[in-house]
Amino acid sequence: MAKKNKSKKVRVAFRKNRSKRVRESDFTRKFKKDELDHDQLTSGERVSGKGDISRKRTIHGVELVESDSGTTVHLEVDRTKCIAGRVLKVQGLVSEVMAEDEQVYHCATRRLLKTLATDQRHVVAAGDRVWIRTAVNNEGIIESVEPRYGVLSRASKNRQHVIVANVDQLLIITSAGQPTIKPNLIDRYIVTAEKAGIRPVICINKIDLVDPADLQPLAGVYGQMGYEVLLLSATDNIGIDRLRELLKDRESVLSGQSGVGKSTLLNAIEPGLQLRVAAVSSGTDKGRHTTTTAALVPLSTGGDVVDTPGIRQFQLWDVIPEEVAGYFRDIRPLINSCKFPNCSHTHENDCAVKHAVADGYLDTRRYESFCQIQAGEMEN
Repeated sequence: MAKKNKSKKVRVAFRKNRSKRVRESDFTRKFKKDELDHDQLTSGERVSGKGDISRKRTIHGVELVESDSGTTVHLEVDRTKCIAGRVLKVQGLVSEVMAEDEQVYHCATRRLLKTLATDQRHVVAAGDRVWIRTAVNNEGIIESVEPRYGVLSRASKNRQHVIVANVDQLLIITSAGQPTIKPNLIDRYIVTAEKAGIRPVICINKIDLVDPADLQPLAGVYGQMGYEVLLLSATDNIGIDRLRELLKDRESVLSGQSGVGKSTLLNAIEPGLQLRVAAVSSGTDKGRHTTTTAALVPLSTGGDVVDTPGIRQFQLWDVIPEEVAGYFRDIRPLINSCKFPNCSHTHENDCAVKHAVADGYLDTRRYESFCQIQAGEMEN
């Protein structure tokens, strides 16, 4: 639940490239031409924590909002001069925003929002609820971004890459073959969903390429923990009706590696979308990037769904090793039975988690995935 700071005046940091120069850019040129005013030189190049070289500024009419996705600055706007909307997709410097009357505006982002120093790669993401100031020719400016919930994000170069915001359901799309299924990637998505309070649903596509009975051990492990598992085939129309019902009247996001059939499944659910699709490379068994940016799509049956670009690595954001076990439903009940309260469940004696693996109560593959995520390793 987001908490707001009552203060309307906040001192915030700006990005490095938004600070003014420490001294004039033509300093050397003036020196060679003997045009420097030596009497003013000392006072003009003052070195301190304030003034032009300080990256912090005081902004009026703002609130600090603390939520599960981090601390953000919420700018207050005159809502009588703005209209509410939701971001459909972000392409470079332009965001497509759908207003409440279903009019789509192509919007730039207010400079102040872009210059604030935050951990996020981009200040606006698909699914954001924003306030925009409109102009002519269906153009506008995003003045403020509302506090988020249900944020799906990952780490990218030590920064937070927000894939989509304001969703309540994550469909983890994987494939039975071409490309092969990656259980560790599924576990990473589940950890992120558990942390963000998003309901995860595991969808195994392309079951027409294998014997469905071969998928039962993997599906059974997740099913026993209470996760819903769908076996799908967009080619043979298997499970499509169930998937369509699952998306009805909900805010959902489809995510997974390239080539698993995310866009193909959406085309099967909503034939009028005509999203681009491509076959998996026969040489590398990897998918081709046909979806280049996350895009929110309103469904005719009600609700919205976000189609996201395929990923090959999913590094967790803001998850420390000590809390990984708490996001594993099959490991969490065993934690209090360990001998040591700070047990890492990897090498200690009298560890209830290790005993459960040895006795067959805990799936070995899941335990290995837990160790890999806790150690911060990435799957090759």
